[in-house]
Amino acid sequence: MSEEALEILYQDKYMVAINKPSGLLVHRSPIDKHETRFALQEVRDQIGQYVYPVHRLDKPTSGVLIFALNKEVAQILSEDFRENRVKKEYIAVVRGYVALEGLIDHPLKQMLDSKAEKEKGISKEEKEAQTLYERLATIELPYAVSRYPVARYSLVKLKPQTGRKHQLRRHMKHIHHHMIGDTKHGRGEHNTLFRKEFDCHRLLLHARNMQLIHPVTLKSVMITAGYDVTFNKILHSFGWDSVE
Repeated sequence: MSEEALEILYQDKYMVAINKPSGLLVHRSPIDKHETRFALQEVRDQIGQYVYPVHRLDKPTSGVLIFALNKEVAQILSEDFRENRVKKEYIAVVRGYVALEGLIDHPLKQMLDSKAEKEKGISKEEKEAQTLYERLATIELPYAVSRYPVARYSLVKLKPQTGRKHQLRRHMKHIHHHMIGDTKHGRGEHNTLFRKEFDCHRLLLHARNMQLIHPVTLKSVMITAGYDVTFNKILHSFGWDSVE
């Protein structure tokens, strides 16, 4: 991951949105103590003013990441994300042929970030979680994986209706369509295939669109993030360039 300037997708006096690269942490984390690069600091340095995080994207996920530019806006946006008022649309590549569309309604246990959280006795109770999905395209590749003579994959659009940690990755695992490049919840044999045959070393999950009501103007704002070189290469190789 190069240390080029981050792509700014939207900016005004109240908020800024970037296209977060895969592999970049949003902010410091106890589970990645060795990391020295953080989106929060880089955006702050790039635009020359303090920024406030209002939601999260997992480290391996790319796409739309929004920051507030003052505390009042941060409170409004944080609540909008917490109450699922922000419409989010992700694109992912998963193993197998997914059904044309559906709703995954499967509660998820809270994932704790640190030993400190666990010691505080923070509950790991299950919370409701729903994800809408739509299959956009499929492909069959002439590679034997596990006990199968060929490998099948789907391009899917995912719309989380709730905001649980690793929700999309865990939900796709739940329906046995693991995401490609997911080293925590995925399938190693498929990740290995993509690394070997397509030089793909990232999670193929991208926050493509976010639509929200502007916290100050109250107008609807749609923010779209383009794919990186690796994701684009996969789309091109599979003939999925024009799929949306």
